[in-house]
Amino acid sequence: MKTKREDIRNIAIIAHVDHGKTTLVDELLKQSGVFRSNQDVGERVMDSNDIERERGITILSKNTAVYYKDTKINIIDTPGHADFGGEVERVLKMVNGVVLVVDAFEGAMPQTKFVLKKALELELPVIVCINKIDRPEARPEEVIDEILELFIDLDANEEQLDCPFVFASAKEGISSLELDGDTKDMKPLFETIVNYIPAPEGDPDANTQVLISTIDYNEYVGRIGVGKIDNGTLKVNQEAVIVNAHEPDKNVKVRISKLYEFDGLSKVEVNEASIGSIVAISGISDIHIGDTICSPTDPVAIPFQKISEPTIAMHFLVNDSPLAGKEGKFVTSRHLRDRLFRELNTDVSLRVEETDTTESYKVSGRGELHLSVLIENMRREGYEFAVSKAEVLFKKDANGALLEPMEKCIIDVPDEFTGTVIDKLSQRKGELQGMTPMNGGYTRLEFYIPSRGLIGYRGDFMTDTKGNGIMNTLFEGYDTYKGDIQYRKQGSLIAFESGESITYGLFNAQDRGTLFIGPGEQVYAGMVIGQNGKSDDIELNVCKKKQLTNTRSSSADEALKLTPPRELSLEQALDFIDTDELLEVTPTNLRIRKKILDPTLRFRAKKNS
Repeated sequence: MKTKREDIRNIAIIAHVDHGKTTLVDELLKQSGVFRSNQDVGERVMDSNDIERERGITILSKNTAVYYKDTKINIIDTPGHADFGGEVERVLKMVNGVVLVVDAFEGAMPQTKFVLKKALELELPVIVCINKIDRPEARPEEVIDEILELFIDLDANEEQLDCPFVFASAKEGISSLELDGDTKDMKPLFETIVNYIPAPEGDPDANTQVLISTIDYNEYVGRIGVGKIDNGTLKVNQEAVIVNAHEPDKNVKVRISKLYEFDGLSKVEVNEASIGSIVAISGISDIHIGDTICSPTDPVAIPFQKISEPTIAMHFLVNDSPLAGKEGKFVTSRHLRDRLFRELNTDVSLRVEETDTTESYKVSGRGELHLSVLIENMRREGYEFAVSKAEVLFKKDANGALLEPMEKCIIDVPDEFTGTVIDKLSQRKGELQGMTPMNGGYTRLEFYIPSRGLIGYRGDFMTDTKGNGIMNTLFEGYDTYKGDIQYRKQGSLIAFESGESITYGLFNAQDRGTLFIGPGEQVYAGMVIGQNGKSDDIELNVCKKKQLTNTRSSSADEALKLTPPRELSLEQALDFIDTDELLEVTPTNLRIRKKILDPTLRFRAKKNS
């Protein structure tokens, strides 16, 4: 018989990027007494890995738990970026309701729509938290209307439309049920969660059923499955079987060796857990997202939605440049293969395929950011490899017509730059679908554009808008192929010979375009050392020394003034490379190079293409 577990609430915090989800979770942790009163707590404690902290984004969903009075509230902090949407989709299966966080100034943004749509499809109750109400330019009344319009657009039912609104400033640690309410803490939000989000229910006497929604990975214990107990109880040393709704033949016998529940930011070992509890299970090596752990008698798999397919792919190759193996710790194809397949342990939106050579692997993901985070993590771990330009994954319809992934691209940009942005995106096959004036001299532009058209555009966009534009994209599905796109108008400056770059050689080269390197750097023939001002590739000798005579001294070199080189970040380098180039990634350097280093062979290949 189904019963409710009144002492537990399971919620996910969902929002667009940078609307304050993680800061809100910080405050809920602080005000529920998770930290000692004198404990020094950094900002965004939930963003645990370095890249999350540096970029100020959440990449992996995180579990935590707080206590409010006698109720345990299990909270899942989810990513806001479309590239990590696979994380959001699956964790919603663990919760009974969501808190939708919306910025009181920015209002409903593309990713707000994406995450809300997923929650409404699962018929989850929604609490809307209008955050950052203390911003000087906040416009909460208009944002409420925007949110309700969004609910209607997404076919929300009457119960979902009648959702509670909470007004908060996560930074200040306050919340209120009234817009001008007087409050000093997060109590109104806690109360709303306990009163509005339903308690989890299940049959404690039925056979065990636990759906694994997230996989954690630990060097010492291996894979850790995280999921909610839907029915029955789970005990340490219990015999169980693993089944999967998408794999009818799967039936693996296992034993539960370690069981954990979440408490604050840590996992606490328990001997037994019952319905509604979110638990972590270690000791099962072959556990995957979407698996159901059941009692051996009459195992029934819990249905689980398939994760959205990847739309973009890159090739990860063993580095074969003349400088290969000098800077990385892990350089062989076996190292590369093991690391990429290990990533599949935790990242469900990623695909890794072997190619016809052991030197190259095709890695597919949800977007450029998704793959660039993997590349950055690998280089920090000491891996050395090369990657090709991102390419989109095409499909064919029943009639054999080519289909390509399309995005909705929403851009907020100062009025003076709208012409430039429209012009650039039109060249990239973007169709302008809407143009709305906004407060503060900004305009919102809406484009329907092929995913291909956005590859390599972010760098141009930041330059064209002088860093003031905001661009958000959302996958819209597949549509007919829109025609060829020219990615880059400028050619590359290519090193003619191997050696060390010299001031004299660079001084002569800088007239041809923008340099990416300074003096004293190792270069090799076929390495891209800059961007040409014109469309052709040019080969230059930057290792060239001045011929010394009685009348020409080496000290005259000191008078040569070099323009500082343009140092490319990982994203900028990935944006820059063309289809005939690779990015060499090592723990200490990023180098762009031609796929074919030999100039004669390169010329022949170009002629034959």
